[in-house]
Amino acid sequence: MFNKNSFVTGLILGLFIPLAVSGGLFLLFKILDQMNIMSVTGFRPLFRERTITLIGIVANALVINRFNKQRFTESMRGVSVATFVYVFIWVLVFWKMIL
Repeated sequence: MFNKNSFVTGLILGLFIPLAVSGGLFLLFKILDQMNIMSVTGFRPLFRERTITLIGIVANALVINRFNKQRFTESMRGVSVATFVYVFIWVLVFWKMIL
């Protein structure tokens, strides 16, 4: 998976990693909420959703760092494009809440 220096490999990983990380965190928080360990009371609207999706997007930084160490510039470009797309979508969705 990390041995191929291509734009498509980076793009696929850049699209998959944030979804997997965000999905795992949403699942974790749902389980913790059902066990009454955590709750959303006292937070701003959609705080958890905004934060978890940002953590998922930032997870791409780990992939970019890995590709940088291996000098896989094309793969880094693919991950960067996917990251910028996710950031653009994040800003569009949460625009009114971040101002």
